[in-house]
Amino acid sequence: QVQLVESGGGLVQTGGSLRLSCAASGRTFSSYTMGWFRQAPGKEREFVATISASGSFTYYANAVKGRFTISRDNAKNTVYLQMNSLKPEDAAVYFCAATRDGGTRRLDYDTWGQGTQVTVSS
Repeated sequence: QVQLVESGGGLVQTGGSLRLSCAASGRTFSSYTMGWFRQAPGKEREFVATISASGSFTYYANAVKGRFTISRDNAKNTVYLQMNSLKPEDAAVYFCAATRDGGTRRLDYDTWGQGTQVTVSS
């Protein structure tokens, strides 16, 4: 089992950058594929990015490709989401999640953090 806590959210101007962190308390963090999802008010939770357990593979949603970078530091039990060139449509609650098997769907992930708010001003 693993427990996840996101941090780093806040208010940023359009075109700005923000780095989110997700700290895992479980000692088996390095065995999990990790993902980032986001959910705006009134909308469904959507996939943002994922990274394999070793960090060798990453995959991004088209909406964020080229602007966001997912990374992890297994020695620190932490996964990151570097967000650059932020747009108002990026505003959402961002969640990190863990899965044993990987995927890009919400149902592929069985462990979730509580989320961190990202607000982008126009």
